[in-house]
Amino acid sequence: MDLPVYPSGLRLAGRRVVVVGGGHVAQRRIPALIAAGAVVVVVSPHITPAIEGLVGSGEVTWVARGFSASDLEGAWYVVAATRDAAVNTAVSEAAEERRIFCVRSDDALAASAWTPAVGHDDGVTVAVLGNRDPRRSAALRDRIVEGLREGTLGARHERERVAGVTLVGGGPGDPDLITVAGRKALMEADVVVADRLAPRELLAQLPADVELIDVAKLPRGRSATQEFINEVIVARALEGKVVARYKGGDNFVFGRGFEEIEACREAGVPVRVIPGLTSPVSVPGLAGIPVTHRGVTHEFTVISGHLPPGHPDSLVNWSAVARLRGTVVLMMAVENAPAIASALLAGGRDLATPVAVICDGSMPTERTVLATLDTLTSRLEEESVKPPAIIVIGDVVRVAHPDL
Repeated sequence: MDLPVYPSGLRLAGRRVVVVGGGHVAQRRIPALIAAGAVVVVVSPHITPAIEGLVGSGEVTWVARGFSASDLEGAWYVVAATRDAAVNTAVSEAAEERRIFCVRSDDALAASAWTPAVGHDDGVTVAVLGNRDPRRSAALRDRIVEGLREGTLGARHERERVAGVTLVGGGPGDPDLITVAGRKALMEADVVVADRLAPRELLAQLPADVELIDVAKLPRGRSATQEFINEVIVARALEGKVVARYKGGDNFVFGRGFEEIEACREAGVPVRVIPGLTSPVSVPGLAGIPVTHRGVTHEFTVISGHLPPGHPDSLVNWSAVARLRGTVVLMMAVENAPAIASALLAGGRDLATPVAVICDGSMPTERTVLATLDTLTSRLEEESVKPPAIIVIGDVVRVAHPDL
């Protein structure tokens, strides 16, 4: 049976809200109340460690005892979230006497209010009540919020828009690994300036009127210069366009992102950054290889290998790198990997140091080639390894692959 409800948005900032119970249900409810600015009081003999952390940070007040009707004095809203039905009934009855709306975690029919499934996007709050079916409510909420974020519900031009540039880190390649904020920035842009390694499947989802500018940098092939990229993002922004500069990985890890920020600032163009999952951490993680591990290594170093050891423009001291005890992660190093391995061995690194070469990280074609520093060159040839690939050097590889 459908029960009639009257939806309303509660403004709880500065108002007392009492949560009776300190378990996992309360733990889920409290953060949203804090975000709404409520003065949250938890009444419970015991609380979870997470709630205890909120008490310690001063975000909630804890009354360490059982419920008393007097706890509701001055309250505007009450959540009954204990495992004891009798206590929850006492809370709801006390709230009813005081004309305070009460949510019950155990019996929605006995409550005077229900908690909707809530989502937010760009100043819009979505709240769904699925007639006491929380899974249905959450599923509908997610679909609505996703539509708002991706521009399928309402045109992007309906939003408040400010011309400028957003640097979007796209993550390691799998389109599902871009952040929510990154995807949203793409779908709201007038112009998308895209790298070759940015997750390409998302480009097909762009609205038809979005201008797509390809600034791919191909190894030993055609490449857009950084100067051209700087010029085009600034020019489009000065035309009044919303520009998304779409990169693979993270903007600031060998992504030249700060050069683009400097260009925008010099031109007076507003610019912001949406970080992405950086490949030297996320790709090994997806392959099951930790870059740190307790008792094995407490450090990792990320190095660009696009220049070989001894190159006059290289800033890497490979002798110092060879003496490091932690993990070394190489990016853009497939071509120079044999020379780098030789430099590390010459610097004293053990011949048997394990190496993992993760090709096409996060993509359907992902594979991991295992080697040691001594066999790396031959293994690259045997497996016909081509860029892009992440190379992980260190004992963490053997943590994931004990037989190596």
